[in-house]
This record gives sequence, structure tokens and C-alpha cells, in this order.
Amino acid sequence: MTRRECITLAGGAALALSLSARAQRAAVPVIGLLTVANPPEWATNGIRVGLAEAGYVEGRNLIIIARSAEGQFSRLRALAADLVGNEVVVILAAGSPVPARASKEATAKIPIVFAYGGDPVADGLIDSLNRPAANITGATFIGTALLAKRMELLREIVPWAIDVALLVNTNGTLAERQIGCQGGRTRVASTSSCHRYQERRRNRHSVREHEPVKGGRVCC
Repeated sequence: MTRRECITLAGGAALALSLSARAQRAAVPVIGLLTVANPPEWATNGIRVGLAEAGYVEGRNLIIIARSAEGQFSRLRALAADLVGNEVVVILAAGSPVPARASKEATAKIPIVFAYGGDPVADGLIDSLNRPAANITGATFIGTALLAKRMELLREIVPWAIDVALLVNTNGTLAERQIGCQGGRTRVASTSSCHRYQERRRNRHSVREHEPVKGGRVCC
């Protein structure tokens, strides 16, 4: 089982716990699923498995209303408000901290369960891992902390690599920490600097190959 699958399954289990606490108020409970993009099949399967383990099966004793921003972060607030308007008993906000943040802004009463690979404390979702906020909890693996280790492994595997491109989504709120995780191991170049550097490389007549890494550069 991959790390992402573990996060999703754990999120489904956490969702089931929150659902169990409120399901008695509705004949057929309705839960909301809020994501930045349409979730892949393995993700929705993980959610359903977690719910099924608690006895909830979609179409039998459970209704799921899914809302996706289809990659447009600006739509999340309206979608979260729509779920609240549908009187869902629980909101599962998955994929990044932004859906959870939009849900938190939309309601202070409906339980919110997040499932993503960041730091919910640093992202402002909860006060602490031991004591989450009143109506929000979830599951996460803090994947950004592994970025520096990945760079170390990359240098061991490809010691002649001179430059590494790091693609980040600035709207996802993890970009700053993803870059910061490199610490003193790398020098971060701005987007404009990267473009100038790439142009210089294209204009070179010859490029030295297999040059050992001395410090490296992350181009973002």
C-alpha cells in the first residue's frame, strides 16, 4: 500500500468515526467530499473502504455528495458553502489543505475531516496535533519534511546532476515549505532566473557531462 493510499484509507476511517457520532440524527446520513481536482479511483476506493469498515455503504445507508473545484482553487469557498447548504453531516476535505481551509471558513459546526500530505498545524487548520480545533480533525503524513532526504537520495543515484527542477503549486500553500525544506543544501532560483538560466543552457555550444554536484540548485 502506498503512502497516498494510507492517507486516504486513514481519512476514510476518521470520516467514519465522525459520521458515526452524527448519523443518528438522520435516517440516511449525507456526507460531503470536497477536493481541488477529481480524485483518482484509488482515492475514492480508499474512502469507501474506510466507511465500509464502520458499516456505511454508499447507496444503501449513506449518500455522498462530491464537489470538485476541477483545479480552480477560487471555486472552493463556493463549493464548501454548497455542501453546508446541503446539510451534510460531515465534510471530507482531501488532497491539500485548501479544501479543509475553505470548509473551516464555511462552517464552525459541521465536522470536517482532512486527508492530505502536509502539516495541518503549520497550515492553520488545527492548533496542535494533540488537540485539533473544535470541529476539524483528520489524517496526514507530513510529506514536505521528506523533501531534503529525497534530494540526498537523488544525488547518490545521479551524482553528476547539476540542476534539479522542483515543480510546485503556489496556490497549494505547500510551496514555501517544500522549497524551504532544502535548507542550506540548495540555492533556490526565482522563476525569472530559471528562465534566464535555461536560455543560457540552450545557447551553449557544449555542456560538460557527468560533473559532480557541489551544491546543486533547485529551479522552481
